[in-house]
Amino acid sequence: MTAIREARPGDRDAILAVTLAAYEQYAAALTPPLWAMYRRSIQATLADVGTATQLVAEDGHALVGAVLLFPAGAVMGNPGGLTVTLEWPEVRLLAVAPAARGKGVARRLMDECIQRARAAGAAALTLHTADIMAVAMRLYERMGFTRAPELDITPAPGILAKGYKRMLPRS
Repeated sequence: MTAIREARPGDRDAILAVTLAAYEQYAAALTPPLWAMYRRSIQATLADVGTATQLVAEDGHALVGAVLLFPAGAVMGNPGGLTVTLEWPEVRLLAVAPAARGKGVARRLMDECIQRARAAGAAALTLHTADIMAVAMRLYERMGFTRAPELDITPAPGILAKGYKRMLPRS
C-alpha cells in the first residue's frame, strides 16, 4: 500500500532521483538545450522548495512519487525575471517513478494536494502542464481541473505551459 506523507530532509536525494526519472521521458520531445534548461529548473526548484509543502508517496521503504504544493500568496519566479504572486495554491513537479506508474500514485498525491488546499480555505487549486504531458493532462481533467488560459506561461520560446484550475467549493 502506498502511503502519502510530508517529505523529510533525508528524502531529498530520492525525490530528485524520482523526479528526474519521471521527467526524463520528455527529453526526446524537447531540443537538447531546452531539456538541459528544464532539467536545471527542476534541480533548482527541488534544491530550494521555499514555502511549498513537499509530499511523497512511499511504497514499503521505496519513495515512488513526489509533488510540491505551493501556498496561495507564494511568489513564483517566471522566465524573464518576472514574478507572480499565486492567487491560489499551486501544484508543481508531480512525479511518479516509471516503475510505479499505473498504480494510482499520481492520483493519490493529487488528492492529498486537493485536500490540503481545501483545508487551507482555498477557493481553487492550480497547476501548469504541457501538451507533451498528455497522460498527466488526462488525469488532471478526470480530477476536475479545467483549462485556465489566463494562467498560461511561456517558459521558453515556443513552449507553452498551460494553466489549469480546479474550483474547490465549500462542502
